[in-house]
Amino acid sequence: MPFETAHPPLARALAAKGYAEPTPVQAAILDASHGSRDLLVSAQTGSGKTVAFGLAFAPTLLGAEEKFGAARAPLALVIAPTRELALQVQRELGWLYAGTGARVVACVGGMDVRREAFQLEQGAHIVVGTPGRLCDHLDRGRLKLDSVVALVLDEADEMLDLGFRDELEHLMQATPPDRRTLMFSATVPEGIEALARRYQRDAARVAVAMGEQHADIEYRAVVVVPRETERVVVNILRFVDAPGALVFCRTRDGVNRMHQELVERGFAAVALSGELGQAERNRALQALRDRRARVCVATDVAARGLDLPDLGLVVHVEVPTDAATLTHRSGRTGRAGRKGLAVVLVPGARQRYAQRLFHDANVEPRWMGPPSAEDIRHRDEEALRKGVQELAADVPEEDLVVARELLTNGDAERMVAALVRFQRAKLPAPEEVSEWNPPAPRKERAPGAPRPTTSYEGPPREPEDDNLPPGAWFRINVGHAHRADPKWLLPMLCRRGGIQKQHIGGFRVLRHETRVLIHPSVAEKFARAVQRPDPADPNIRVVPWFGQA
Repeated sequence: MPFETAHPPLARALAAKGYAEPTPVQAAILDASHGSRDLLVSAQTGSGKTVAFGLAFAPTLLGAEEKFGAARAPLALVIAPTRELALQVQRELGWLYAGTGARVVACVGGMDVRREAFQLEQGAHIVVGTPGRLCDHLDRGRLKLDSVVALVLDEADEMLDLGFRDELEHLMQATPPDRRTLMFSATVPEGIEALARRYQRDAARVAVAMGEQHADIEYRAVVVVPRETERVVVNILRFVDAPGALVFCRTRDGVNRMHQELVERGFAAVALSGELGQAERNRALQALRDRRARVCVATDVAARGLDLPDLGLVVHVEVPTDAATLTHRSGRTGRAGRKGLAVVLVPGARQRYAQRLFHDANVEPRWMGPPSAEDIRHRDEEALRKGVQELAADVPEEDLVVARELLTNGDAERMVAALVRFQRAKLPAPEEVSEWNPPAPRKERAPGAPRPTTSYEGPPREPEDDNLPPGAWFRINVGHAHRADPKWLLPMLCRRGGIQKQHIGGFRVLRHETRVLIHPSVAEKFARAVQRPDPADPNIRVVPWFGQA
């Protein structure tokens, strides 16, 4: 039996759910050497820690019994940073303790406080809640904590980050000093250590290595042109066959813009940001859980505590600010032994920063360009052939009757083509995006040799054009300070100016501007075209330059 040390009714619940082996954090917490000591555990989201602490405090709550007695004042208190995480914990403990007759009550902000008060009055064995709502019930005399024998702080570092230290101390001081205390935190900064020293007794330190938890996550770094970000996200969502996807944006405006782009292109998507009311948030989450929506676009704060079904893909629209954010976001996928994919979009100018970030997070991504429209069409064709063959294996007789009638009166080839077109129409159209060419290996500079300039010489030129050919210079109002890069300037100028890349002779990227050389045969046409306002790049201006390059 894989959970041989688990309390019998809990072991049966795990077997019924198909749990084969404990996760690293579960195995570490169930280590018999810990006994009934307090625990300070560092573990990431998605490591199976809810089941872990449910198993850990079962002997404290039940002793040798398999069922609880009548529900009165709570025996266990679990504190979580967000309502979504608290409700998720309630659901997990609900099935884990189903065979014990446990009554698990949630107290979270944004829900009906009168209903919670009634449930507390009826009695509970385990109470799960957010700090603010729990303190409210405690101060009003609805929540009695003098019978608590087990206390759990879940994601304690997030609760401190959210400013709940006073509420946590208020709740812990209201519980008996001889309780068993389990603290879980992704990181253990000084604030967590201070809290542990004050409110835990001889706590055992349990650390689960980050790499162990994210072994089922594949990382990819996709190099993008910044102005093509939305199009690249569309192609990634179309190319990756994941039943559920979580797209992270840094700001509320970014969430709204990305959500609108995806909905307009035909994706079943919902948005989660701080401006949503609780009712709107609940509707969005329910749409994800019952599969009416496949994509969730969210900020970090809005996505805290989410546990989405079959989440196979996480997309970081911007490069995360630090390694902890990268691993915490990515850890939403690759759970419970399932494989997951985390994709980080990296603008060309931020590749070196992203490389340092991956190194700090102990992650080795596969560097690549975005999926092309042709890649997606090819994949669609393969999926369509496979899907039709699978459907043809089990066709009801009534459908065969209709098919025979159609074939009698029509061309079989055209009929099948119509079916293919019908299936294609259901899918969002792929986007055309720029290709990524991996940089050539860097050549070592000989000692004393001059440093290379930052100039970019554009496409190859004929041998007789060792120097830049004669032509017309134009000035672009972005430079190094704006992360200007010929990799995205080149396709932008071709599109706006109606020219080909061979018409661009070279670039001079300066601090606050960039100068570009246009072949004289197309210079006049280019000058007229770039004067027109461009909705895709409204802040980038291109004007003739009459000075020296």
